[in-house]
Amino acid sequence: MLKTDRIYVAGHRGMVGSAICRALIREGFSNVVTRTHRELDLLDPKAVREFYETEKPDVAIIAAARVGGIGANSAANALFLYENEMIAMNTVWAAAEAGVKRLLFLGSTCIYPRMAPQPIPESALLTSELEKTNEGYALAKISGLKLCEFLRRDRGLCYHSLMPTNLYGPGDNYDTVNGHVLPTMIRKFETARMNGDATVPLWGSGSPLREFLHVDDLASACLFALSLDNPPDLMNVGSGEEVSIRHLAETIKSATGCTAEISWDSSKPDGTPRKLCDTSLIRSLGWRPEISLEAGIVRIVADYRRELKEGTIRL
Repeated sequence: MLKTDRIYVAGHRGMVGSAICRALIREGFSNVVTRTHRELDLLDPKAVREFYETEKPDVAIIAAARVGGIGANSAANALFLYENEMIAMNTVWAAAEAGVKRLLFLGSTCIYPRMAPQPIPESALLTSELEKTNEGYALAKISGLKLCEFLRRDRGLCYHSLMPTNLYGPGDNYDTVNGHVLPTMIRKFETARMNGDATVPLWGSGSPLREFLHVDDLASACLFALSLDNPPDLMNVGSGEEVSIRHLAETIKSATGCTAEISWDSSKPDGTPRKLCDTSLIRSLGWRPEISLEAGIVRIVADYRRELKEGTIRL
């Protein structure tokens, strides 16, 4: 990827896309192309095709997606499958048809089987049953990465994919019903601290193990992958460290200064019992994360407070 390349970032207003844009600009890539949903509906194949034909980007980074936590996914698997499938098919296929020379597709480690070996290697893909609570989203992302793989094999295009672990960072969604676990906890603990609440209710048992990665580390991984002349079709991206949801809650509680007691609701689903991705492939090529979970949580609590004060919180 050259500094003069015209780079399209799909989903630039989201947490991931905005982090990628910041990283590109910081590294001197000034020719970044973006479109809001109002300007370009990624569910519309004709509109996407016309966009690529008109703008003629050299590189496309597909960070657009409908995302949500376990509650949102399990309640709307059909919607998550349909919208993410359409986004993946439209953005990748139209890029190939328009002659885009390089494309990076972003998914999630939820593409892997529920009971995959731990840490999860890229080779675990499609080896057994998916986690039911987010099956729709996972199937759509699998389709996207497979389309990249097939286009690379059939047409010689350098289309490849990264599968990041659970992400957090500035611009996250703090919806306590449909959001992801880490930002949801931050909002709940901050709200309890400000209101002087005695308890903070959290979903599940607290026992599942999860891995978290700051979105700025993912952005650096994206630029690293795009710098490779012959990247693997698929690479995991993660911190390589896992914590229990219970430990995560205690860490966030401490970072916010909240003194409320935690109340676990075991009637709510836990999701996959353990999900740690094997990042040995991307690490062997030279990439490493830089932001520890503890430092990252302190940063995002500060980000949350700033966004709340400015009225820019995403809910």
